[in-house]
Amino acid sequence: MCELFCLSSRQPTVATFSLERFAARGGLAGHTIDGWGLALYDDADLRLYREPEPARDSRWLQFVQGRRLPSRLLISHIRHATRGGVRLANTQPFAREIGGRMHVFAHNGRLEPLLQPGAPRPRRFRPIGDTDSEVAACLLFDAMAGLWDAGTEPPLGRRVTLVSDFAASLRPLGPANFLYSDGHHVYAHGHRRTQAEGRIAPPGLWLLRRECAADADALPQAGLSLDTGSGPQQVVLLASVPLTDEPWRPLGEGELVVAANGTLLEASRGQPA
Repeated sequence: MCELFCLSSRQPTVATFSLERFAARGGLAGHTIDGWGLALYDDADLRLYREPEPARDSRWLQFVQGRRLPSRLLISHIRHATRGGVRLANTQPFAREIGGRMHVFAHNGRLEPLLQPGAPRPRRFRPIGDTDSEVAACLLFDAMAGLWDAGTEPPLGRRVTLVSDFAASLRPLGPANFLYSDGHHVYAHGHRRTQAEGRIAPPGLWLLRRECAADADALPQAGLSLDTGSGPQQVVLLASVPLTDEPWRPLGEGELVVAANGTLLEASRGQPA
């Protein structure tokens, strides 16, 4: 299984990663890490760093951490390849421009039916690689583009409905945990994942809300450090597994949550596959 992480914060936040330790927290210790990606939003645009190799000795990751770039929204993905070759084209997050904004998608799970003959095929946004995750990303981007093509920002309610319907269409196909962002809002869908005992079962994502600066010790133990600056801070964290001993809340099977600027805007519980 791959590992997902997202941070949404009220104030710009600098995040630094030990991705190998972060991956181990999610159960990938001793497994091949086949790539990593990090999307840092800067208003409607983003800095996207991806490598189809482990992060242990990555000069790219050293560069990112040395820059100490603040962001209110970041999405990270660590890949353990189950489908598709170990190459850049298959490394998440996937990003496309829609409505003058960069949209990002990262997925955890297997959606093999999307690669079978007769499965829905994206039209406007075509996969570059050969993974089921990228097909799912392009299908969502296709659907979302229809809302943004009118030239104005679509109402949040319409976007939430579209993402919720899309998530419901994925759940019968396999584990469908994903993070999607339009540059302001992040939409997180929890489903099922391979648990420590080997069962494929919920939860697939966990959520934590913080109203103040991060604990100076807790997150670094999981391979993540946050510099939240000064002033009032609100943070929403989403991850494949709890990263600290704090009261992380498991997302229900088929639950969709939406956050922006460190605030949880809404949560809707879907139906299991």
